Amino acid sequence: MSILPLEMQVIEITAPGGPEMLKLATRPVPRPGEGEVLVCVAAAGINRPDISQRQGRYPPPPGASDLPGLEIAGEVAALGPDVSGLTVGDRVTALVTGGGYAAYALAAAPLCLPVPAGFSMIEAAALPETFFTVWTNLFERGGCKAGDTVLIHGGSSGIGTTAIQLAAVRGARVFATAGSPEKARACERLGAVRGIDYRTEDFVEVIQRESAGKGADVILDMVAGGYLERNMAAAAVEGRIVCIASLGGSRAELDVNLLTRKRLTVTGSTLRPRTVAQKAAIAAALRREVWPLLSAGRVKPVIYATFALADAAAAHRLMESSSHIGKIVLTV
Repeated sequence: MSILPLEMQVIEITAPGGPEMLKLATRPVPRPGEGEVLVCVAAAGINRPDISQRQGRYPPPPGASDLPGLEIAGEVAALGPDVSGLTVGDRVTALVTGGGYAAYALAAAPLCLPVPAGFSMIEAAALPETFFTVWTNLFERGGCKAGDTVLIHGGSSGIGTTAIQLAAVRGARVFATAGSPEKARACERLGAVRGIDYRTEDFVEVIQRESAGKGADVILDMVAGGYLERNMAAAAVEGRIVCIASLGGSRAELDVNLLTRKRLTVTGSTLRPRTVAQKAAIAAALRREVWPLLSAGRVKPVIYATFALADAAAAHRLMESSSHIGKIVLTV
């Protein structure tokens, strides 16, 4: 086993604010504790929660690293006590509670999954946050199944491109909203039967028309705010609306008469505060249900751009522009 360096390069948030608050710095290489592994990071995915954390609106949970970064890929460099099933040198991708924007990062061993066959480290780094989020919300909470009509908001995002592919490959009829005709067509290339340009089309009208008035069985929503009322109008009887973010605002009016008449379920979740055991259950489901699809090439992350670790600020600016389709990844 190679000797670990004492120090590493990281990206720190120097103060809450804009992308310019991300600065390259040097920190000690952490040592893995019980049930943890140290990963030599090759690539780290960028996600919307990283933006919120940088802005001071999404603090890390107690005990987590203050560095941004929720998903990584690389090689296991060291094992903590009571780790089984992993060895030094294993190629893994991992969901982390923070610390991904660094040359080395700690990960809970149960949240490390093998890099799928044929995947680069950049592709592998684009998996954990989006695939964990989509699986637990769209399939476990939303009950998405073959034959369902599914509406995915933010279809061109990392979450959206993942959700479209997974729902389609598992037999659902997928619709997706996006912010331009180009993005709507990109959603269709990924498996949506219809991309909906929300700037020029009313997704409620499209869903009702395309479903012959039935509506959507499952809606995955990252907008919230005023979208809740429209989601309820677009939903089918017994429909499930799953909220995973509140880009359009955290407050909404709820029409209880519509809720009860359609027997709707409105639910939601966030991933980061969950326990290792809860996340490990999701990891086990992904290994069983999704990793074979990845290795077979039936589902694949959409990589829009990569940036060097030192250029994390530029990567954040790109994400905030919302001009991308798919994932943005840092290379370390």
